[in-house]
Amino acid sequence: MQFLFTKNFPETVTRVHLVDTEVDEVVREGSTKNLSFGIGVREKMTRRKLMLLVRRVMMSVKEHQVEECALYWEEWQFQHLMIDESEMAEIFATNALMTDFSFDIFKTKPKDGFRKVEKIFFASAVQSRISKGLKKGIIIGEEVNRSRHIATMPGGEMTPSLLASHAKQSIKGLPIKLSVLGEKEMKKLKMGGIIGVGEGSREKSCFIVLEYFGTDKKQAPIVLVGKGVTFDTGGINLKPSDSIFGMNMDMSGGASVIHALTSAVRLKMKKNIVALIPAVENMASGSSYRPGDILRSMSGKTIEVLNTDAEGRIILADALIYAKKYRPSLVVDVATLTGAALVALGERASALFTQDEKLETLFRHLGEESGDYVWPLPLWDDYDDEVKGTFGDVANLGKTRWGGAITAAIFLKQFVDKAYPWVHLDIAPRMTTLPDEFLAKGSAGAPVRLLVKLLEKF
Repeated sequence: MQFLFTKNFPETVTRVHLVDTEVDEVVREGSTKNLSFGIGVREKMTRRKLMLLVRRVMMSVKEHQVEECALYWEEWQFQHLMIDESEMAEIFATNALMTDFSFDIFKTKPKDGFRKVEKIFFASAVQSRISKGLKKGIIIGEEVNRSRHIATMPGGEMTPSLLASHAKQSIKGLPIKLSVLGEKEMKKLKMGGIIGVGEGSREKSCFIVLEYFGTDKKQAPIVLVGKGVTFDTGGINLKPSDSIFGMNMDMSGGASVIHALTSAVRLKMKKNIVALIPAVENMASGSSYRPGDILRSMSGKTIEVLNTDAEGRIILADALIYAKKYRPSLVVDVATLTGAALVALGERASALFTQDEKLETLFRHLGEESGDYVWPLPLWDDYDDEVKGTFGDVANLGKTRWGGAITAAIFLKQFVDKAYPWVHLDIAPRMTTLPDEFLAKGSAGAPVRLLVKLLEKF
């Protein structure tokens, strides 16, 4: 998608208008097509509605098979929202690109091609005011879509080693160092959690490390940890048929941290950032780890396996321990961790866990600003006993069926051990798009936009 500036719109280009009604209209004037979108009372527009408006407009433009359109920038100004033109341009570009994305690489291309919006024209007078915001929004939108692309890939096309290859391709030309630890290196580090979970697969597990030093290396980095289960059968505790479909997207956390990092580097942020992705397949076979097994984590703490489908927290435990070597200023882990988060929150916000009230407030604010919404759940020490093991130090399941998202976070807390400021995001509620979001089916790309805002402002 190109964003272009011109003094005079070509006559054949479709005009896009926002009108203060509730009705959308298509009007032809000679060779010119006009698409009018009703927005109701302008003063009732909110930031949330604005992002959806961009997507609704772009989705409709695509459905009308319009490849080139022109819009009037002044119509997109909502003074009461206190959004300056540069930020409005960023919001527009990011959401326009997100709407234009579709996962169609395995489909036979139609004779007239897939529907795409090729060009959007703006009046030339606004170029100096919005071009910077557009460029920023384009970078973020592109990286969100790249995250969505790899997260939506079938499990056979995105194994742990292929995820590492994708990371290598993603950082090409960028000043990011990539290290991929294989099983031999992980055994030396005593990463028993990652090794144990991956034992049932013929695909070898790996640990992906991406390092970017955009400022003095003495400055403590922000570390992003992303769950990289490239397919999750549940292991010996096999998932039922309805739950196993879509588990190719169980590495959405890993995809998001890779592309939050590449966004930050493309935006030339002067920060030190590390991304860690433990990558495994959780498969059921004769060599799979079993309920009742005891795994020894990198810290030496033992993990009692009560359920092999609670595997994400086990591999994240090793990654959170590994993060300590960087003496980070902040660690954020991102994972499609629990169905319980879906039960608690539905599908419109990720679950947020932290014991730092300032970080909780910051993440909620950045969630609203970015469109990757989050909502807090408790991480009280009172819950610690829920994950105390019988035959091992920590059990990978709570003692009751209740509060599963909380006990998963509490499990992770045992391996952080207050070594650094920490936030856990359970993005299971935001793994896939919803019909009323005006986005293609598949990965939602959460929380790339939130993480970019965090890296920019923390």
